Formats: sequence, C-alpha cells, structure tokens
Amino acid sequence: MRKAIAEFSHERILTPVPDGEGTGPSSGGAGGLRGYRLVSDDGAVEYRFRARILDLEHWSVDAGSIRRIRGGQDVPPDALDFITEFAATLGIRNKMLPVYLEELSATLASHAFKQSPDRPGSAELAAGITGGTDPAADFQAVEQAMSEGHPCFVANNGRHGFGRGDFLAYAPEAGAPVHLAWIAGRADRTEFNAVDTLTYRRHLAAELGPELLAHFESRLAARGLDPQAYLLIPVHPWQWEHKLTVTFAADIAEGHLVPLGTGPDSYQAQQSIRTFFNRDRPAACYVKTALSVVNMGFMRGLSSEYMRSTPAINQWVADLAAGDAVLRDTGFEVLREVAAVGYTNRHLQAAAPKGSAYRKMLAALWRESPLPRLRDGEQLATMASLLHVDRDGQPLAAALIRRSGLPARRWLGSYLRAYLVPLLHCFYAYDLAFMPHGENVILALRNGVPERVFMKDIGEEVIVMGDAVPLPEAARRIRIEIPEEEKVLSLFTDVFDCFLRFLAAILAEEGLLDADGFWSAVADVVLEYQREHPELAERFAAHDLFAADFARSCLNRLQLRDNQQMLDISDPSGGLQFSGRLANPLARYRPAA
Repeated sequence: MRKAIAEFSHERILTPVPDGEGTGPSSGGAGGLRGYRLVSDDGAVEYRFRARILDLEHWSVDAGSIRRIRGGQDVPPDALDFITEFAATLGIRNKMLPVYLEELSATLASHAFKQSPDRPGSAELAAGITGGTDPAADFQAVEQAMSEGHPCFVANNGRHGFGRGDFLAYAPEAGAPVHLAWIAGRADRTEFNAVDTLTYRRHLAAELGPELLAHFESRLAARGLDPQAYLLIPVHPWQWEHKLTVTFAADIAEGHLVPLGTGPDSYQAQQSIRTFFNRDRPAACYVKTALSVVNMGFMRGLSSEYMRSTPAINQWVADLAAGDAVLRDTGFEVLREVAAVGYTNRHLQAAAPKGSAYRKMLAALWRESPLPRLRDGEQLATMASLLHVDRDGQPLAAALIRRSGLPARRWLGSYLRAYLVPLLHCFYAYDLAFMPHGENVILALRNGVPERVFMKDIGEEVIVMGDAVPLPEAARRIRIEIPEEEKVLSLFTDVFDCFLRFLAAILAEEGLLDADGFWSAVADVVLEYQREHPELAERFAAHDLFAADFARSCLNRLQLRDNQQMLDISDPSGGLQFSGRLANPLARYRPAA
C-alpha cells in the first residue's frame, strides 16, 4: 500500500489531496509529515495517510498512518482492493486488470516470504555474514536478502508461470541450490559465439570440466549420434520442464535436441531470476538462461538472434572501458558476456514475428564473475543493497556508513565517484548509456565504502545514441536513434529518478544526510567532472544536468498500459510514457555564469 500510493503519486497517476495540518518535523529535516487523502473511483472508499514530499516529488509515506474508510468505518487496507478501487484512474484495461492483480499478488507473497526472522539483518550484511573470510558467501548472502525488487515498479515480483514449488526452487530470495539442465542442439540449428580469445571447446571445458564434457559427448555417441554435430546448451530446469518438452517436442523427437541430464555444480539464482551464480566455483562464469516467465512487464526469454552479437558487443564496451584513462582511474569495469549460444526452432521462427517470445525460448550466455577481480580487503554487493531495508526497518546503506566510520557526505562522495562519474563520462564522451539500476551494478566496497563498480547486463541493455562513435559491424544493433532532447534522460531518469531519489530519502529519514547535503554532493561530483573535461563543454551545455527540470518518464504507466510487453527493446525510446516535468534538484547548484 505504501509503495502503491507513493509511486502512483510520484507519476501523477493519483493526486492525493491535502487533508489537515502537518504533524511535526521529519527526522531527516526534509519537512514535516502532512495529512493527505484519496477517494476511490466510485467515491465509496477514502484513504487517509501522512507523507512528506521530498525532491523529485518523492512521496515518503508513513505506512503506519494509512487508513481505509468505507461508509464512515475504518476497514483493513488491502493492496489488491486498492488497485480495483482505482482501476479507472490507473488506466488499466479490463483484460489486463486480472493479470496485473496476479502479478501484485505474487509480489505480496514474495514480500511475505522475505519477512522470515532467520534472514540476516542489515548490520550483518554490511559486515559480511562470514566477516570477509568467504567473499563469495558474503556476496551471495546480500543477493538473496534483497527484499524490495525494482524501487519504482509496484508489481515487481510477478514471475507469472511460477507455482509455489517453483518459487521455493528458483526464486532468488529462496536461495535454493539449482542444478542446470543441459541439452545438445544440432549444430545446423544452434549457433555458438564468443569473444576472440575463446573457442567453443575451450569455453565448455572450462565451464563444465573435461570429464563432464566428455560424459555428455559419450551420451550422444551412445545414441549413435556424432558429438561433433551438436553444441551444448545450458537450460533453466523450469524452462525444460514447462516449455521445451512440450513446445519443442518435435525437435526432441527428431533428434535435433537431445537431453543430457543436469550438471553437478550448484548455482544460485540472482535477482534477475534467469541468471545464476556458481556457488561451487565462484570464479566460474554466471550463466544466464531463457525463461518464459513474465516478470515486471517482459517475458524473460533470450533471443538466439541477439546472442549472435552479444559477445562482440561486450568486447567492444570492455575494450572502450579498458582503454579510457578516466574510466580506468575510477576503477570502472565491465563484466563481459564472453560467450552465447542459441537454438533456432524453424517452425516458430517462420511463424512468430520478430521480437516474439516464441523466438526467445532457447538460448543462454555466460558472463564473467567479479570474484577473480576482487582485491584484498574488498567486499562485493549488488548496488540494489543501498536501497535495502531489513525487516526491522534498518537500511543497509546506513549500516555501511556506520561501518565505514565516515561522515555520510564523504561516504556518498566516494560512492558517486565510483558510480556516477563513469556514467557521466560514457554519456558525454561516447554517447553511451547503460541501464544502471541497482541490480545491474555490483559494488566493490572496502570497510563499507563503495570504491569502484562492475557494470553488467551489457548485451541487452547498452545503447549508443547517434552516430558520433564508430562501431564494429558485429555491434551495430546497439546504435539506437534517440531524440536529442531525450538522451540526457539516461541520466535524469535512470540514475536520478530511479535510484538516487530513493537513496536520498533513506539517508534523510535516517537523519544521516538531509536533501541539501545529498544533492549538493551530487552537484559537486558533476561539477568536478566538468571542470576536468573542458573539451566536452559543448556537450555539457547541450545536455544540461543543471537544467531547471526534465521530463518525467513513468515506469508504472508503462506496466499498467501493457504488463506483458512494456517496451520494444530495439526501440527503447519509442514507447516511453511521460507525465509533466520534474524539478531538477541540481538546478539550485548551477554555477554562476
């Protein structure tokens, strides 16, 4: 309820009306709580609550203050009822409403699961559950502990297609060991691609080990099949059981696909659901698999067509980062997707239009692990952890600051130099943008202080906006034409509104750093970068981070419009939903001319 009111109000889908006087100052110095009310579409239900409105129109709602009143009587708040009571205002089409309710119900079930008392609290996660003796275990404990999901989306743990058993077996928060299924695909229907330094056999021998690779090939030979005529593909167990055995039954019957069994390594599902970390061999690659489950507005498949160019794209981005002195100085690194494999079902390829989920049912990629690059004394954590609040209401960001012993503003400055400066430089120097939300960034911390970052999910998320930067032919699909005025939203929306807005609220509410302290620290880092790069002055003026305001891009509006396919990833700008403009918190720090 708190999140629905806050984020729908932030996107101006709902318009709370002031109701009564304020109730005193906030602990973070961000202004007092004020009373507000909302009235349902039919006028029969009224909601009253207290909130304070922070920068970027962030609604900090006091969850304990929410009252639901019907017929003059208080009735228990219910998140599912809330959606139906405001369905017309939210703009959900009738045929989409039940699906959205199912997603929200699954999100609530996941949230309830995450309230287990045996989950580590923020202080324990900040210190590392092993105290730093096992960096991989500390890293994955943080990954499993994450409870919020995407900070903007209300229905963010839908996993449409998972039952209770699937949830316990494969949900990231369950943390159960997963053994991947392996199948062989005929080489004339399967394509393997890798970075220049890898061959198919070298890669599979490293990931599987020579003995298991030989075992799988012997299983093919035992069936009278030539192992050299097949390529091996890792598969999510759910995908094999629920999709491939049925939808690809003809290919299996004809020997184009051959099941080989499961591998011995134990993997742990990551927040993205379909990506797995190798718990037995933490230095080995992550494996990302196709998963035909709808979650947060997309079917989580993998395109065999996209896999063709994924390693080349990753290598180009990694080479750019390694060759740039600014990026090297910040410690910024890319976790390359070094290899990819995809199978083409010829029947579905002929029948399904480009972009269809039916073309994304059987593919996988391998991504580098950050563990081999970890330096002595460093700890890894998903950047999503900076927005994590444990079941006792304790934020992990606050625990990290306390562990560091630094003033909050100094801690924040270190984080911004590690995270924001590389994004600024990639944008202004190369017209390059990532999808830098919390789940896509891994922090390297020392004594609780973020010192550098690893960026991941490159192949599907990175874009080059315009034609100023040359690209190799194999990477040409990441060049996207974005309207000039929208380019800077890759910073304003993706960084300021979708991440820093929430971190600023947490630090203010904890009394660690007020709004002026937070946003002036952001401004200082931006200005420092600009002073160091006068050669980019024209770019800074054209894409002004100190502008008075910027277009409000609305993620929940996208999901409410179509919770099956929010956007065409080949045209990320084309389907965006905007609602007015947001006052830019950096505008007040614009340097004098």
